[in-house]
Amino acid sequence: MRDQDDGERDGGEHDGTLSGEQDRHDAGAGDGGRARGDGAQDPEPRRGRPRSAAAERAILDAVITLLEAGEPLAGLSIERIARTAGVGKATIYRRWTGKEELFVDVVRDMEPVDPPVSGTEGLADLRVMLESLRTRGLAQRSSVLLHNIFAQMKSHPKLWDEYSGTVIAPRRELMLAAVRRAVAAGELRDDLDVELIDDLFVGPMLVRTVHRPDAPLPDDLADRIIAALVQGLAPAGATAARA
Repeated sequence: MRDQDDGERDGGEHDGTLSGEQDRHDAGAGDGGRARGDGAQDPEPRRGRPRSAAAERAILDAVITLLEAGEPLAGLSIERIARTAGVGKATIYRRWTGKEELFVDVVRDMEPVDPPVSGTEGLADLRVMLESLRTRGLAQRSSVLLHNIFAQMKSHPKLWDEYSGTVIAPRRELMLAAVRRAVAAGELRDDLDVELIDDLFVGPMLVRTVHRPDAPLPDDLADRIIAALVQGLAPAGATAARA
């Protein structure tokens, strides 16, 4: 997310819609909450909030408002978003390079916040991240809008690639790092591929949250997944009997 308050963007602007409609910058447009090129001052921002934070909140809310009104992602232009937010297009482009970045931040704003992890624990951090995945699944089930946004995102490769690269990939790296810590601490086997171990932990939660939308997501699901994998799936005593 961009928040560079000094200077205007150089050159042409990005497509106005995901389908490629051009949305050229109007050099004379106002820039809600900032001094305009003609020297006139825009109205003061809402009291109690920094100017940039107020504008950013208005832009995110504008996208959500338009989506709630039934506008498809593919049909939203920067010009329409700016008009709904009450800001100039330059205000949007100072924060986001294009609509893909903006839409990803809208989704992140609607999703539950990713909880902090210690960065030093293994299984404990894995448990925190699995629980976060479960709560995101619950959020999608309870929000028709969020569910529909994800469905639309997957039909637009450029937008989905942006979300995957800026949101999903960093989460996966955090999971992999936690798996490595668990292996180093002796909590998990060290003779298996780390990515395979990560898939074994994440896979069951993804199946429940994404592929089986009617499957239960109980509060202790993360703990049950970890316990099943750590303890193994063979019946008690079966390993000793084979030995």
